[in-house]
Order: sequence, then C-alpha cells, then structure tokens
Amino acid sequence: MSLTKRGNTWWVDFTSPNGERIRRTTGTNNKIEAQEFHDKLKAECWRVHKLGEKPRYTWDQAGYRWLQETEHKRTHQEDIRKLSWLQQFLRGRILTEITRDEITAIGEFKKRESSGSTANRYLALIRSILRKACDEWEWIDKAPKVRMYKEQKRRVRWITPDQARTLLDQLPNHQKDITLFALATGLRQANVLKLTWQQVDLARKTAWIHGDQAKGAEDIHVSLSQLAVDLLKRQVSKHAEYVFTYAGKPIRQINTKAWRNALKRAGITNFRWHDLRHTWASWLVQNGTPLYNLQEMGGWKSVEMVRRYAHLAPAQLSQHAEVVGTLLGDTFSAPPKKEKGSHIV
Repeated sequence: MSLTKRGNTWWVDFTSPNGERIRRTTGTNNKIEAQEFHDKLKAECWRVHKLGEKPRYTWDQAGYRWLQETEHKRTHQEDIRKLSWLQQFLRGRILTEITRDEITAIGEFKKRESSGSTANRYLALIRSILRKACDEWEWIDKAPKVRMYKEQKRRVRWITPDQARTLLDQLPNHQKDITLFALATGLRQANVLKLTWQQVDLARKTAWIHGDQAKGAEDIHVSLSQLAVDLLKRQVSKHAEYVFTYAGKPIRQINTKAWRNALKRAGITNFRWHDLRHTWASWLVQNGTPLYNLQEMGGWKSVEMVRRYAHLAPAQLSQHAEVVGTLLGDTFSAPPKKEKGSHIV
C-alpha cells in the first residue's frame, strides 16, 4: 500500500522506477495532504529516473544530513535548537527554491526578535548548510549568497581590584569562592561550575579543561596560584565529584538574584559574570604579562582575541620601544659631522 499510518502520521511506501523502495514520513496526519505529498514524490522519482532530472531535495533533508555529519561537534545541540526554530520558515522547502530574499527576511525576523549578532548565528547556519548542499553533496548547483549584519567589536569590561574586593564582600560565601576562583584563573563560567576533582592536582598546583569542555575545542592547562589552591582546599570533602557546590549539590547557575543584588550594593554597573574573565586578563596585561603568554593561559585559539587587551599595557610596550633608542642613542647624542665645503649658520 502506498500510504500507511503510523500513530497519527501518514507515511509513503512505494517502489521507484529504478527499483528502490521509498519509505518516508509525510509529516502530516491529514490524508489529503499526505496523498499530495505521495503523488509529488512519486512523480519526482519518475522524472529523475526517466528524464534524468536532478532530485529535488528539501531543507528538511539537508538539515537532517547536516546533523548526522556534525554530531561530533561541540555545537551539535545548539544547531538542533537553531534548526528547530528555522522550521517555521523552511519546513518542506525545496532547496533550489530558497532565495536570497527569503533568507534575508528570516534574518530580519530574528534581528527584531533578538539582535543582529544573534541573527548572524542563524544566518551562518543556513549558509553553511546550503554551501555543503552545493559543494559537497551536489544537491544544488548554486547556493544563494547570505548577507550578514555588521557587529560591534566585542567590549572589554573589567573592574579594579578595589571594586572586586567590594563585590566579594557583598556575595554569599558559596558565590564568593566561585567568583574569587574565576578572578584567580580566568576560566569561563561553565568550566568553573563543571570543574571536577579529577581535573585538579593540588600537589602540582595545576588543573586542566578537556577539549570537549573548552570553547576552542582544545585542552587548556591551568596553572594555579596559591590563592586558587587555597580556595580549592576549602572545597575538599564537600562533594565527591564536583568542586563548587551549595547545600551538597553542584551549582548549576551563578547569574542569580543574589549575584545581581551584590553588584548593585557594590555600585558596579554594566557588568556580566563573563567580565570576570576580562578582568583577570586585564590585570595580567597591566602587570606585564606578554600577550602570547596570556593567549596560552586563557586558552584563546587566535591571537586576535587577546589583542583587545594590548592597549592596557602601554608602559610595558614602551619598554620594548626603548630597545632601538638604547642601541642608537649614542648616535643621536653625538654632534653632527661638518660636511666638506659646507658652512654652519
């Protein structure tokens, strides 16, 4: 039978002209719509086999194959969420019929809903899937161009040591330890909250973040200061697996009402928890840490990410600038030689 019902959904089941068995969900519980889907699919199979036409693949097929091929990536779950949102616009759409204007409209909708930078993440996913469908899968002959929105440069928001002390005084003890550890290591929030004792070696004063936990997808070695070691020792025996806990359970979220109220009492505005990482990096650069060392310590994959802190170390950079002056300073201080035949006025 060409149409069968599984649960509440109709499925097509037929043999194509080349002998291949086609079994596919219609995605609907309406028999009339399912029959239309069946007839179109069967006619397409006939045109492909008899007339040599290229198969007409849908966005749904492309999204499914994309998720299959990128299942190993760190962004897999995020892609699933984005694709689920995009279904309201692209469900069942034939890839060759998706236009640049249609994609632009989707971007505008997301931009109004959130921001240009967020819209860019969705547009980038559409672009990647369509490019793969063109260049690798050869499902379409040409992928439409996708226009991205201009984004502002990422800010560097940091606080002074005095401000940090004021903030720490306003925090409850369990949040105080986490915040102080973040300031001491520069680790991202997820890496701090999910830190386990298996990732820590107190004797060697070191910790490590596995590649599958790191934003750059590479292992990060963390050299622990004595302050960080003392903080970790204070957590020993509180939990068998996780380092930072509250009431015997791992802490899952830090951006709570207690955190926001502490910021208000400390008089600190426009400050996110992630800005603790900016603060850590800024303090290091201001106190002479070279940018290439900072990149290694912070686990940044590209040097561009640490260049935004360069302006915070003018004194250190001026010391390097003095090298040439030291080498050639005697040349400038020596009186100029009098050229033959010239007169000094």
